[in-house]
Amino acid sequence: MHYYAGNLTEHAYLLIRDRILTGELPFGAPLTRRALAGEMGISIVPVGDALQRLEAEGLVESRPRVGTRVRIPTAQSIRGHYILREALETQAARIFAEKASPDERAELVQMAGRLDELYRSFPPGQQSRERSFEIHKTHMRFHMRIAECTGCDELCQAVEKNQVLIFNWLYDTALGNQAPPDAWHTELAGALVAGDAEEADRAMRRHTRYRMTDVIQQMSPYFEFSEARITAFQKRPRGRAGSGSV
Repeated sequence: MHYYAGNLTEHAYLLIRDRILTGELPFGAPLTRRALAGEMGISIVPVGDALQRLEAEGLVESRPRVGTRVRIPTAQSIRGHYILREALETQAARIFAEKASPDERAELVQMAGRLDELYRSFPPGQQSRERSFEIHKTHMRFHMRIAECTGCDELCQAVEKNQVLIFNWLYDTALGNQAPPDAWHTELAGALVAGDAEEADRAMRRHTRYRMTDVIQQMSPYFEFSEARITAFQKRPRGRAGSGSV
């Protein structure tokens, strides 16, 4: 089978992204093209392209003469992600309540039930990394389906482009993948399928704001580390040409 650069870049992107989202590569973890390429058995070119994409999406950060690492979010950026997610998903909820077909409403209720059952069947203390990955994938599909049922391609693209569900996954992993309240998604689906746009808006607003304060509090040690590292980056003396991380 022949592989092209684009395929390898996508392959490297997904592998690195998933390792970040599952916590295998934690906040602040160093990332070098050479080491990652060796682990994947590919050249450094697609790995470099994948890291650039991850940096553009906010999951990775690079600094001159220091290298690349998993990005440590600030309190401001976490709030920003929650605000953006709330704005996009409450609008999706309103449109869903008004426009979704009977089949789409039934589908959403079924998806919510399956998702809540996954959380009940595999509480955080009993989740393997693979099981946690499956739950988060199912969670993303549930929320993306709400956006898809609006029939607005631009809204779906905004949810994907702004990575609002990816960051929810990342922060949940940082919190230890805590289980949500029982029937958390079934209740949300019930509000959306009832057909009242205002109630759908309120329900989604509660849903998207859930645990924001907890995330910021538990991430606070990383904020201090981040500031210390940023100061060190700025004061680090210039090294010899070509001596930076690869």
